[in-house]
Amino acid sequence: MEAQSAVTGNEKMLANYVPIYVMLPLGIVSNDNVLLDKEGLKEQLLKLKTAGVDGVMSDVWWGIVESKGPKQYDWSAYRSLAELIQECGLKLQAIMSFHQCGGNVGDEVYIPIPQWVLDIGESNPDIFYTNRAGNRNKEYLTLGVDLQPIFNGRTAIRIYSDYMKSFREAMSDLIEAGVIIDIEVGLGAAGELRYPSYPQSQGWVFPGIGEFQCYDKYLKAAFQEAAKRAGHPEWSLPDNAGEYNDTPESTEFFGPNGTYLTEKGKFFLTWYSNMLLNHGDDILDEANKAFLGCKIKLAAKVSGIHWWYKSESHAAELTAGYYNLNNRDGYRPIARMLSRHDRAILNFTCLEMRDSEQDAAAKSGPEELVQQVLSGGWRELIDVAGENALSRYDSTAYNQILLNARPNGVTEEGKPKMRGVTYLRSSDVLFEDDNFELFKKFVKKMHVDQEYCSDPKKYGQELRPLQRSKPKIPVDELLDATKPLEPFPWDEETDMKVDG
Repeated sequence: MEAQSAVTGNEKMLANYVPIYVMLPLGIVSNDNVLLDKEGLKEQLLKLKTAGVDGVMSDVWWGIVESKGPKQYDWSAYRSLAELIQECGLKLQAIMSFHQCGGNVGDEVYIPIPQWVLDIGESNPDIFYTNRAGNRNKEYLTLGVDLQPIFNGRTAIRIYSDYMKSFREAMSDLIEAGVIIDIEVGLGAAGELRYPSYPQSQGWVFPGIGEFQCYDKYLKAAFQEAAKRAGHPEWSLPDNAGEYNDTPESTEFFGPNGTYLTEKGKFFLTWYSNMLLNHGDDILDEANKAFLGCKIKLAAKVSGIHWWYKSESHAAELTAGYYNLNNRDGYRPIARMLSRHDRAILNFTCLEMRDSEQDAAAKSGPEELVQQVLSGGWRELIDVAGENALSRYDSTAYNQILLNARPNGVTEEGKPKMRGVTYLRSSDVLFEDDNFELFKKFVKKMHVDQEYCSDPKKYGQELRPLQRSKPKIPVDELLDATKPLEPFPWDEETDMKVDG
């Protein structure tokens, strides 16, 4: 009898099991498409396996795979990587990385987008996101060209779609074998569904409010068209929203009683955020078609823009395309949009951060932000996952991640809990003795003190074939999700603490 109750007890605990993945280093595949230091990588993967992690996440860089020319794909290095991950008994979350690597926090590697695309940008620089001063950002194509057939007859969305279909064909056996379990679709700078509003390459420094990025000719024309349809042909894009490193109150747009509160300001912000929502929706629809019937989940990453969260205007979120205010939820519409793509996963950053660690002058609210975004995802009945924004190796950060992964601790039904957490990232520092010992404890706590579980069915994550996306959700229904709701209750601290 005793043995049986122990089993039942374990099964109940497994309902609370949150799988943990580790982000692989940025430059494991070289710019000339070679998997580097395979033996060293294998050693890292086997070491992670001994820590009990469930899998790893890796970028699959567009700038490497399709570098030779349009539709000239070379997946060989990434196939070797996936096979190595399989050999080490781990799972892979693959990121379709349509952005440049380099120019963001923590980037020590430079991988541009394909040269043939940059060449098109030489004669038509409006294919890139552009700020009001006319500075172009070559990290990612502006969403203004999503439907423009200017890339040797293809639109940007067709390029992304062709890439994902080719990936599926090249990796079908590894998807079939259950090695590749998630496809995270890159939707902007740093792979996140956002505008590149705070580029370090253009001099942005934390906690600057950033700048709107809609001054390329395509987005300008789209805005003029929208304003005309709304009966305001005289409206133009903001010219009073400041520069990258301003504070909200130093600008007319974000200041007290600023433009953002006027009819014109609200119209612009709704347009700007809806364009982003639509961009993500269209590309995820293509991803859904590409991977239809595969046993995988789609995912999209949303950026944790926690600075100025506690200011009235939420300026840094607004410039990034998240129209989030104290009386308007800018994130639940994203979750609602994801729900139509067979309940795609919302992957959110900054899980490790606490308000008390932030500079008070930045009016940061990472804890409240995480609670708002995760609650929005759960309310829309989708899975939420997350990662830490900065490299941390201390128990304070681990305990904060554990709290966010299971905000009400261990419960009978294992709800609410995150679908998974990706730890950023594998490095020599992580493998230092003390750091790695503490990391192993963290993994064990994520797994509610259970051993690694190879059967996702036991913790409610059985993969089934991807179903076709439901019909597009009307804009009114998406905007209905902007009504602010109280976040779910959160415990003060996790009941699964890492000591150290």
